[in-house]
Amino acid sequence: MRIKNRKSLLICTFMLSLILMFTTACTQQEVDIEVETATEISNNNASNELLLSTTTSTENSGLLDYILPVFKEDTGIEVKVVAVGTGAALQNGRDGNADVLMVHAKDAEEEFVADGHGIERFDLMYNDFVLLGPSDDPAAIKTKASQNILDAFSFIHDQEATFISRGDNSGTHMMEVNLWKEADLEPNGKWYLEAGQGMGAVIEMADNMLGYTLSDRATYLSMMSNLDLIVVTEGDERLFNQYGIIAVDPNKNNQINHAAAEIFIEWMLSEKGQGLIGEFGIDTFGEPLFIPNAK
Repeated sequence: MRIKNRKSLLICTFMLSLILMFTTACTQQEVDIEVETATEISNNNASNELLLSTTTSTENSGLLDYILPVFKEDTGIEVKVVAVGTGAALQNGRDGNADVLMVHAKDAEEEFVADGHGIERFDLMYNDFVLLGPSDDPAAIKTKASQNILDAFSFIHDQEATFISRGDNSGTHMMEVNLWKEADLEPNGKWYLEAGQGMGAVIEMADNMLGYTLSDRATYLSMMSNLDLIVVTEGDERLFNQYGIIAVDPNKNNQINHAAAEIFIEWMLSEKGQGLIGEFGIDTFGEPLFIPNAK
C-alpha cells in the first residue's frame, strides 16, 4: 500500500514539475516577446513620446481622451497632442514639427504625401459635416433646405443671415470655402464673420450671436447639451467628412520619431484601434461620433 502511495506521489511530483516548467517557459516567452518589442522600438530610435498634430475636432469631441490612454497602456508610448486646424497641422508636418498627422482634408493630405512630406496616407475614420443654426432658424433653412447644403448656403447669402466661419484653413474651413464656390457665391459683408478659431470656439460664437456655422457632427454632439443651436442641414453627400492618418517623413530632421509614428498608425488601423473608434460616443449619444473605415 505504501509502495502504491509512493508511486502516486512520484507521479504527482513529476506532473507538477512539468506544469511548472511549462508555465515558466510561457512566462519567459512572454518576457522575451516584451523585451524583443522594446528592443525593436529602441533600435528604431522610438522613444516613449510621440508628437501628434491633429484637428480640433478630434480633441474637442473627446475622442483622443478616450483612445490615447489605451494606446499608452498597450505600447508605453505617451502621445503629446497639438490640436489645430488641418491646414496648420499639415504645415507642422512640412516643418518637421510633428511625428504623425491625423487630419481631414483628403486632397490636401494626398498633396502633402505627393510632395514628399509624408510617407503614406491611410483612411482612418469618417463622420459628416452639419450646418448649425439658431433654434428659431431665422433663414428657415431647416424648412427649405434640410438636406441640400448648396441651397442652404444660398438662402443664408441672400438673406445675409449671420454666418460664423472658422476662417483658419482647417478641414472644416476648406469644406466651407469649397461649398461657397460650388454654389457660385462670394460670402462677404457684415453678416459673414471669420473667427480664426477652432471648432468648439466657433460653435460657441454662433450660439451666442444667433448665427449659422458649418461644423463636424462629433464636435457639435459633444457640446450639444449646452447649446441652443440645432442641426438645420444634414445628409447631403457633399458633407461627407473623411479623416486620414500620415507619418511625417523622418528625413526632415533627426527629431522625428518615425518608429513610434509607425507603431501608432498600425495600432490605430488595427482591429482594436478601429473598435475603440467605432464605440466612442455610443454610451452618451446613442451613436458613434466617428465611423472607422481603415482598409
